[in-house]
Amino acid sequence: MKRISMFLGAMVFATLAWAEQSTVAPAPNGITIPEGYKDWRLIAVTQRPETNTLRAILGNDVAIAAARAGNTNPWPDGAVLAKVVVKQKNHPRYPTAQVPGEFVHAEFMIKDSAKFASTGGWGFARWLGEKLEPYGKDANFVQECVGCHTTVQQTDWVFTAPISLP
Repeated sequence: MKRISMFLGAMVFATLAWAEQSTVAPAPNGITIPEGYKDWRLIAVTQRPETNTLRAILGNDVAIAAARAGNTNPWPDGAVLAKVVVKQKNHPRYPTAQVPGEFVHAEFMIKDSAKFASTGGWGFARWLGEKLEPYGKDANFVQECVGCHTTVQQTDWVFTAPISLP
């Protein structure tokens, strides 16, 4: 268990070590990167073997409180989930261990049932690469997000299952 905790902590800190961005353009739908998200706490981790990526799912205080209380279906308004995605690579001294590599992108889901009613109550945004370039040519990029998340409508449009801590 200690090894898992050390891995999760190392993943989050290594993943968030990229340079601070002072002026990042908003997503095409007007969503901006939430202030202070790099200091949010860990909700879950995932691995996507087909893309060779690791993902740290972080939450703002509202999301963390909901996750700890088991109130995630539906998530409360004000919850914000951040998914920080990095390429995975083998640890140089422990080759079977997968560790964070190059930063790929950061995604956000913002719960506001009224404002984002047409997209399941969630606002979606993504920024690509170290330069945090907004994803999508126009605001319709969210249809791609909704199309994927439609498969998890029964869990309030969220794939992430928070880590259950004793």
